[in-house]
Amino acid sequence: MLDGSLALASAVECAAEGIPFARDAGIPLPVGIVFGVIAGSVLLVRRKWPVAVVLVAIAITPAQMGFLLGVVGLYTLAACELPRRVIGALAGMSLLGTAVVTFVRVRQDMARGDLTLGDWFVPFAAVTTALGLTAPPVLLGLYVGARRRLMESLRERADSLERELQLLAERAEERAEWARGEERTRIAREMHDVVAHRVSLMVVHAAALQAVARKDPEKAVRNAVLVGDMGRQALTELREMLGVLRAGTEGEQPAAAVPLAAVGEAAAEAASRAAVEVGGAEGPCLSELDELIGQSAAAGMVVDLSVEGEVRAYAAEVEQTAYRVVQEALTNVHKHAAGAKTYVRLAHRVSEIAMQVENEPPPEPASASAVGLPSGGNGLVGMRERVVALGGVFVSGPTDAGGFRVSAVIPAV
Repeated sequence: MLDGSLALASAVECAAEGIPFARDAGIPLPVGIVFGVIAGSVLLVRRKWPVAVVLVAIAITPAQMGFLLGVVGLYTLAACELPRRVIGALAGMSLLGTAVVTFVRVRQDMARGDLTLGDWFVPFAAVTTALGLTAPPVLLGLYVGARRRLMESLRERADSLERELQLLAERAEERAEWARGEERTRIAREMHDVVAHRVSLMVVHAAALQAVARKDPEKAVRNAVLVGDMGRQALTELREMLGVLRAGTEGEQPAAAVPLAAVGEAAAEAASRAAVEVGGAEGPCLSELDELIGQSAAAGMVVDLSVEGEVRAYAAEVEQTAYRVVQEALTNVHKHAAGAKTYVRLAHRVSEIAMQVENEPPPEPASASAVGLPSGGNGLVGMRERVVALGGVFVSGPTDAGGFRVSAVIPAV
């Protein structure tokens, strides 16, 4: 609508100016009017072909036509995405053409006596008119074009930032989901280590209690006491673990008080912190291996412990991992090779600690199933995850003699 209105106004102006042009040129009046309408209507395509509009305005300048056409054309030319040298060249041509036409026209008026001013007025009028019709639209067009490009750049930058924020939010959500998965895996592993060994021994003692309850009441009482001790120890470790998890959530802020941009990062940090605390410094250490082996021996397992090298302290996570490997290996012996003699070897080396748990074939292959110990199939997976997480090596598999061997080497960090 704006372009149509400007083109209509320009056509009317040029048509009116075509009347004196036709008289001065000696051509029929309708021809001059039609010429003016056609020239003024060129403004309709100013956005698509601004150079053509300015060239038409310059071409009809000698006929003293198209002042609106020239002003709007120069503004559109300066505001569009054209090289500055093209804009400068066309603006200079328009300035020169307007100055020459004005100079000649004013000089003719003074020669006819229409103007009685001095000769100084001729160049003054030419320069002033040329600058007045050329400089303002060009400067305004340059300003509008620069502002438009700036706004487009800011809009593109805002869109880019929005895309980056969305990408960061997606990555944060993925990281938080990964951290939650790691936390669940770590908690499941800790729960398995705490519960499986204790409960396995409880089941073994309960089976022994059932077998000797009538034949040997005193031994049945001792087994019952052992079952009670195992259950209390399992409950104590579970309470400690649940207490750590509960304490990790008490100090957290409500969801509404946390900025959305920090949700993923906070979730990941909280998950990692919780996972570390679950298996933290409160866990078992290598000095408790004698007690662990004693519990298995009390359940009827023959265990031979041998230690090589100089005994020394290690990092908490190293000692805890080594303890859990031995514990889970003994639990697997209770489950799958009840009554088999087991050898536990611990080697303290310069830069690492090595452990191996190997059992002989069970005396009665069906004895394990008779006890009724379930197997979730996660014991070996949990041991491997623990050892590999510390940069160690874990190997497990059957022996040539029909038993089973679990070996692990952990760097002494």
